[in-house]
Amino acid sequence: MNTSRFLSASRCFAVWPLAIAVLLALAGQPASAQSGAAAFDSSRAWEHLRQQVAIGPRPSGSPANVKTRDYIKAQLATLGIKTVEQPFDGQTPLGPIKMVNLIGTIPGKSADRIVIGSHFDTKLFRNMRFVGASDGASSTAALLELARVIKARGTLPFTIELLFLDGEEATGEWQGTDNTYGSRYYVDAARKSGTLKSLRAFILLDMIGDRNLTIRRESNSTRWLTEIVWGAAKRLKQPAFMDEETTVEDDHLPFLKAGVASLDIIDLDYQQWHTAQDTIEAVAARSLQTVGDVLMAALPEIEARLLKH
Repeated sequence: MNTSRFLSASRCFAVWPLAIAVLLALAGQPASAQSGAAAFDSSRAWEHLRQQVAIGPRPSGSPANVKTRDYIKAQLATLGIKTVEQPFDGQTPLGPIKMVNLIGTIPGKSADRIVIGSHFDTKLFRNMRFVGASDGASSTAALLELARVIKARGTLPFTIELLFLDGEEATGEWQGTDNTYGSRYYVDAARKSGTLKSLRAFILLDMIGDRNLTIRRESNSTRWLTEIVWGAAKRLKQPAFMDEETTVEDDHLPFLKAGVASLDIIDLDYQQWHTAQDTIEAVAARSLQTVGDVLMAALPEIEARLLKH
């Protein structure tokens, strides 16, 4: 029985302002500074990155992509996080390709959810070995470590959904619908099932491993989400989060088109992008630590804002 539904109205009104005040007090602090909270550990994230790169190229529909999914599911299972597969056929210029999103759920007090996402596929290249250390592996590694840290927070005001997206990469040139297969399918499925209305915010991580990390404000992204995350970065004195703007087409666009507040955290100032040099030598654990610390510092403020609205 869910006893919370029997709370009196006056008690509910008294509890929520207190919850908001606590969340705001935690906002802008690294997880290690929050009482009893687990801290983002870049050494753990680095191992997740290393394991993905060791698998090799991981384009959608490949055995290596399946092996990557199995690795993600195994890691979430060790954390006690329930994961479901969302299979679909991506209709690509190369013909139908079997793709699978993975959805891990950390239940909160409310079924309304904040979704944090990353794509785990790598772009298909036939003329080179592309392992996507930053483009695919870095954000997926960070999301796996975020899963551990968020799970350790205990009772959450909102459900947190960890969304591992397949099919972000184009099979050829990025144009038309040859891209963002997984995010478009997820949003369409949520719309059809009636669960889109409970999706309160979407935070996308992509290409965050660059040794010389530079993350610009993404101009398509929802302004209030951007301000909260960049504000947390300033409080933590993380200059990698820069005030200059850039415009990026990425997995956040289907969410934005559906009316969901969304943010893309991405470093596209990466010379190794879509080259054979996007290897483990081009990325750094400290970059994963920067993004992990900033996001965990911003999350309580995001939650507090959503509680008020």
